[in-house]
Amino acid sequence: MNLLVFLFMFKSQILMKSIRINFLSFFLVGFVCISMAQSSPESLVEKQERRMNLTVREYNTDAKGKNRWLDHMTVYNAKGYKIEEIEYATYGMRERVLFEYDSNNRCVKEIVYDDRNKISRIRKNEYNADGTKKAQYNYLPNGRLFSSKQYQYAK
Repeated sequence: MNLLVFLFMFKSQILMKSIRINFLSFFLVGFVCISMAQSSPESLVEKQERRMNLTVREYNTDAKGKNRWLDHMTVYNAKGYKIEEIEYATYGMRERVLFEYDSNNRCVKEIVYDDRNKISRIRKNEYNADGTKKAQYNYLPNGRLFSSKQYQYAK
């Protein structure tokens, strides 16, 4: 009988320790999340302001640090929106994309150029009333619809 009481008490103590550990873990995770939320990264407006009239060039360098080449370039307009993006390869420009915006600052058109600076496709975007993207239509240079993508949002 004493053995049963001992085992019951022993299991109860282990259970209580487990509950304490789980509570402490939960508390610690909550504290970290709140701390991170209070020191949140810059807002969308701050990021946009920082990008006004900005050009960002990304370079690659070989392991020895001797050869360096341009990999990517992004250009932003006076409002901080991306208006041009160029991807480079070792031989030069690989792809270039120009972005056009409507009066609500939504990207409505993307013109994609190939490595010979000829239009390879045109993307047109449609938006819902709430500003979320509704659809993207991909056209060939001759204006023929090549493909489309629809966006669906669920909570």
